[in-house]
Amino acid sequence: MTATGGHPQRWLILGVICLAQLTVLLDNTVLSVAIPSLTTELHASTSDIQWMINAYSLVQSGLLLTAGNAADRYGRKKMLAIGLALFGIGSLTAGLAESSAQLIAARAGMGVGGALLMTTTLAVVMQIFDDSERVKAIALWATVGSLGFAAGPLIGGAILNHFWWGMIFLINIPVALIGLVAVLKLVPESKNPQGERPDLLGALLSTIGMTAAVYAIITGPEHGWTSAEVLVPAAIGVVVLAAFAAWELRVPYPMLDMHFFRNQKFVGAVAGAILVMFGMGGSLFLLTQHLQFVLGYEPLEAGLRMAPLALTVVALNLTGVGPRIVMKLGTPLTVTVGMTLVAAGLGSIALIGGGTDGTYWGMLLGLVLMGTGLAVSNPAMANAIMSAIPPEKAGVGAGVNGTLAEFGNGLGVAVLGAVLNARFAALVTVTATSLPAALAAAGNDTERAAISDAFATGLQTSQLVGAIAVLAGGLVAAALLKRAERVERAERAERAERADAAGKAAEPSDQPTGAA
Repeated sequence: MTATGGHPQRWLILGVICLAQLTVLLDNTVLSVAIPSLTTELHASTSDIQWMINAYSLVQSGLLLTAGNAADRYGRKKMLAIGLALFGIGSLTAGLAESSAQLIAARAGMGVGGALLMTTTLAVVMQIFDDSERVKAIALWATVGSLGFAAGPLIGGAILNHFWWGMIFLINIPVALIGLVAVLKLVPESKNPQGERPDLLGALLSTIGMTAAVYAIITGPEHGWTSAEVLVPAAIGVVVLAAFAAWELRVPYPMLDMHFFRNQKFVGAVAGAILVMFGMGGSLFLLTQHLQFVLGYEPLEAGLRMAPLALTVVALNLTGVGPRIVMKLGTPLTVTVGMTLVAAGLGSIALIGGGTDGTYWGMLLGLVLMGTGLAVSNPAMANAIMSAIPPEKAGVGAGVNGTLAEFGNGLGVAVLGAVLNARFAALVTVTATSLPAALAAAGNDTERAAISDAFATGLQTSQLVGAIAVLAGGLVAAALLKRAERVERAERAERAERADAAGKAAEPSDQPTGAA
């Protein structure tokens, strides 16, 4: 490290780790434009598609905290390199899959490598930048995160316009190789030798609990919300997640220190991060289907129409709008403004651009509003989470941040997808597991039009549910962050008063001590 500014090659290193992060995050959404191809070629049902998306997110969510602990203890550079290697192998397996089950399994394997990558990238940023540049670096890191999440449909559409669906995974391999070489040559090793041992039982409990809970949500519309197929996994999820919390409170080396949740700044940022990704993940999952299935766009055309979301995020964050707004408005108001814009974008898509007769302009307005909201709120929330956690636990902090994003994304796909399926099933007269199957079972053009209308209605309902959740999350997060700031100011004032009192007590007496 240099005396000022951090590591001398910090900006080049930031570029390398952002490339690794971009590859991981693209795979959260790149699969969405391949849904029609997967439905046709692998005979995948809606639940299969949801599991192809959620297998990656859930495995990553369950392992992020353990990966963060491992990076802190054994070395962040080492874990970053291992993550790139595992991610590349998983991408090869996914690209060559010949059935829905094989692809789901491969996506779960990719989640292991993704967990190592997600925790180490932000942890390295925290280590190589000093306080004067860290907020700017985190903002750029968050920009790449938003870009990777939002640009998946565009990149996936461009690939599918020329190749078969497997290429959306095989394209990761050269990127992983380039990233691996760059990491080994450029990134400095950093670790906390006294760091905690990996909490394997905690990782197992969190993965089982989240998987069971989301499984119940995904299969609810198919089996009925009161059926044993839904209630049993839901109960398992609740019990196992409760056991996870209890275990984390008593284990000497917890995967997630539950005492972090006593910090209102941390809790506020947590609430915002989960719900903004809840709305975004579910929205992109639904919108790509609407553009292709209902409005009839090809994958590339659908990706291009989703591009304004990513372009808005990049344009605003590369010009430094996010950090400047935080400095001017403060974190609580910045989070409120950002999440309100995301909610307004979801509402615009539902009310103006979501129907079969809706114009693209309503959807465009919604995408721009959502992109603006992400550019404003995401850097503020990431910085709030990381600043609430001790620096020596940077890997754990990155794991918490990534876990929230992945869990929010997976939960959004599951919940909003379930709302869509329930609404769709209630409006159509044919029995089918997906929109293409329902259209194939329709007897004439009138029935097909009614089925498309039913899907559009379900999408509108889902987007409104997402908008309400994001808006509520923004208000709750802002209130908690505001309260945390008041507590911090009061504590600083109290410390200053004690310091003044101690200083006055140490001053020499004005009384004479004797003749000169």
